[in-house]
Amino acid sequence: MYAVRLWSVRHAKGLNRFYKGFEKILVALHPLWNRIGYDKVEKPFQVFEQATKGFLFDCQMCGQCALSSTGMSCPMNCPKTLRNGPCGGVRPNGNCEVKPEMKCVWVQGWAGAERMGDLAPIKDVQIQVDNRLKGRSSWLRVVRMTRKVGEFAPKPPKAPPARKPVVADAPKPATPGEGKAA
Repeated sequence: MYAVRLWSVRHAKGLNRFYKGFEKILVALHPLWNRIGYDKVEKPFQVFEQATKGFLFDCQMCGQCALSSTGMSCPMNCPKTLRNGPCGGVRPNGNCEVKPEMKCVWVQGWAGAERMGDLAPIKDVQIQVDNRLKGRSSWLRVVRMTRKVGEFAPKPPKAPPARKPVVADAPKPATPGEGKAA
């Protein structure tokens, strides 16, 4: 798998171009996924995504794929699972300090981003991994995000807090002799 992962980084530009087209198709098929039900298509997507991305990128199925931002090098393959750049222990030859036989995924990611021709995405700060999404399809998540459905649907505006009604002073009962002309 490691050799295929390195091949994927060397071919990052073509793989990224393919993924952008694939993403457009997935988003265009949103009405179908919606009709079937996202919950029902989740499992088949998980299986297919794990098989393809597992083979090509050693995908860990974090559910929040950043491959197109990290030069087709999965940051979850870092022994320290660093999502925003290398640790301070990258060896002079570009290998990992924890696994000296492995190239640092961030050294590979930078090389892949250079091949893709756009270094801006690799400089974007990635949010921390939400472990509740582990094992879920990131492809369907992208469709939901793009189409703003499910957890990504716009939230209705919050109603302003209810104001307590102002209670006017109750009229005082008339006392004898009050209100009579003298």
